[in-house]
Amino acid sequence: MASDRIRKIAFLGTGLMGAPMARRLLGAGFSVTVWNRDSAKAAALGRGGATVAGSAAEAARGASVVITMLTDAAAVGEVLFGNGGIAGVLDEGATVVDMSSIAPEAARDHAARLAQRGVRHIDAPVSGGVVGAEAGTLAIMAGGDAAAVTDMAGVFAPLGRVTHVGPSGTGQLAKLGNQQIVAITIGAIAEAMVLVEAGGGSRAAFRDAIRGGFCESRILDLHGQRMIAREFAPGGTARNQLKDLDAVMATAQALSLSLPLTEAVHAEFAEFVAEDGGEKDHSGLLLHLEARNGRKPDP
Repeated sequence: MASDRIRKIAFLGTGLMGAPMARRLLGAGFSVTVWNRDSAKAAALGRGGATVAGSAAEAARGASVVITMLTDAAAVGEVLFGNGGIAGVLDEGATVVDMSSIAPEAARDHAARLAQRGVRHIDAPVSGGVVGAEAGTLAIMAGGDAAAVTDMAGVFAPLGRVTHVGPSGTGQLAKLGNQQIVAITIGAIAEAMVLVEAGGGSRAAFRDAIRGGFCESRILDLHGQRMIAREFAPGGTARNQLKDLDAVMATAQALSLSLPLTEAVHAEFAEFVAEDGGEKDHSGLLLHLEARNGRKPDP
């Protein structure tokens, strides 16, 4: 049930992930106003009970909670503080929950600037893809004040399972770690499928054979099946995966870390995106690895 203390939620960014998340909040009984730069992506939510705003500031005006689910740090910064941004219309005591995946230092900067206006900020990126967004089973990694995260429990509940990781920016750090694991695991499964098929085995039989063993994972389940079916319509795009890996590498450099596995998979995703694979699902890295090895398996 919607919390009585939360009068209105503004949801900014209703793309692949944002739209089903907004629908989950509507289904939980919240009053939700939505905005998207491409208004067509918000229109369907209007038919589902949301109020559709003509601008981000219009959506945020009077909202107790503003959720942002945008492409990158530049987009979030523009919506918060740019010309016509929402920071100037937010009520003191409102909470901004940024569920986008951006660099930790950007999240910390946003939190500090909003705090000067009396607005709380939580960086709360998610993992689980479109399937998790639709089912309300997202893993939510929250950075910020613990009390603020606790106060948002009723908002997070329809979306998934929230874990308070630490102070501002640590939710984004956790998401970067998540994206490292996702990218490396996708790469490992794709390389293994190339190896097995090159030796005369079946990629489908290979996946079945290792299910339930130490290799079992959500990625083997969902993305392994995508690789078998060769269905690469995006749940999460390779371009966004590369954006997150870029942020991992920048953060590692700032912390004087060497991450050789991440460096290798980052290079492969960069090549895949450069080869016009950016709008394919990130499991489509298989296509790049096949091409690199001169493999053209049957569909």
